[in-house]
Amino acid sequence: MAGLTKLVNVSQSIKVCCAALGNLSLQNTTRNFGSLLRTQQQVQSQLCASAVALKGRHFSTSQPKSDLMQFFDDPKNWPENEVKVGRAWKLDELRIKSNKELHQLWYVLLKERNMLLTMEHECNEKMELFPSPERLDKVKISMENLETVVRERNKAYHLLETGETGERPQRLVANNLGIRYMYKSVEHVLPPFMNVRWIKTRSIGYGGRAVRKFLLKYREKLYNEKRKAKNRSRNEVMMLLRRNPNMDVDFLKRKFPNVNIDKLKESDKIRGHYVPNI
Repeated sequence: MAGLTKLVNVSQSIKVCCAALGNLSLQNTTRNFGSLLRTQQQVQSQLCASAVALKGRHFSTSQPKSDLMQFFDDPKNWPENEVKVGRAWKLDELRIKSNKELHQLWYVLLKERNMLLTMEHECNEKMELFPSPERLDKVKISMENLETVVRERNKAYHLLETGETGERPQRLVANNLGIRYMYKSVEHVLPPFMNVRWIKTRSIGYGGRAVRKFLLKYREKLYNEKRKAKNRSRNEVMMLLRRNPNMDVDFLKRKFPNVNIDKLKESDKIRGHYVPNI
């Protein structure tokens, strides 16, 4: 009988403990829920204040579109054979812009290039004429000029701060055929002194009769291209002086720096078929 009484007392104690734990967990849950509601109200009030503060500001964003029409040109230009556009951005125009404006302009040009490439591919698929294909060249020139301006600014900043250009180091190397080119150094997992075996297996020198003959022909080709370009410039200057004997010499020297204008003016080849006034 005494054992049964002890068992009843233990069971009652367990019930009391469980009830206390349930009330405690309920209180904690209620307290956490109340703090969550207060946090949500604070966030909503902050968002409302931010919305009121930003009410008078202007945002420049792309037009919201759920389809892929941003990769295509304006439908008005689809049946046209020619689209009127402006010229490419010049270096002098880009140098006066801020970094933020250059960053925005880069993405504008990038979207324009993607759109033009999409339209060109679509026209090729449908066997149609791509209107004004020179737009791609203008965008490419603009992006190259923008990269040049950004590189100039980075170079000036690094020279001012560290005394170095910040560019990757370059050196003149020769490939397997003996053609020289500028090689930009890149980072590797292992330094050269720890990877000598791999370097020896991959370093293939050039030499032999066939390679020497190829280099001879290749250098001859480069020389002929340079000579022909110089002759074309010289002939163009001669034609200009024939048609305009009183043309500005300084302008010709700036436009054709590889041509000896003073020596050419003494030649008889620049005399035109006209009768001088006596």
